[in-house]
Amino acid sequence: MMIVNNVTRLLDTKKIPYKAFELPAEKLGAEETARLLGVDPELVYKTIVVTRPKGKPILAVIPGSHRVDLKLLAAALGEKKVSLPTEHEAEELTGLQAGGISPLALVNKGFQVVIASDARSRSHVHVSGGQRGLNIQLPVMSLAELTRARFAVISIGDSENS
Repeated sequence: MMIVNNVTRLLDTKKIPYKAFELPAEKLGAEETARLLGVDPELVYKTIVVTRPKGKPILAVIPGSHRVDLKLLAAALGEKKVSLPTEHEAEELTGLQAGGISPLALVNKGFQVVIASDARSRSHVHVSGGQRGLNIQLPVMSLAELTRARFAVISIGDSENS
């Protein structure tokens, strides 16, 4: 039986086409997720929580084989400095478990979403479905519209850091 949660209900309500995939309910890296799904690792995006001195945190949505570049992200947002919280802090800020943090689960929660610009060259990407064990494939532009995201160069390739 397919997992149903707030993310899948939101996508159904908005009539956004998607595919949901059940995975082991443990924290998986993007490359392991890609292997289990049998898809190109460059299609599996991860959500990184980034904090700024004032205001709500940022959700950086980047390819799983990349790492967020804090200087690029700060420049894209006109911030002087942004930083990475600990995994525990990210969980507290979002109310979601690491490995299940998703921009789709945080729609209307005040988070600013920035998607790595290379996503625009793809028709679909995979992101977390808001809980461990749920992966969602959806059109890139639907993800951007739903989360009111902007695109920017915010990550650099680093296949060691997934």
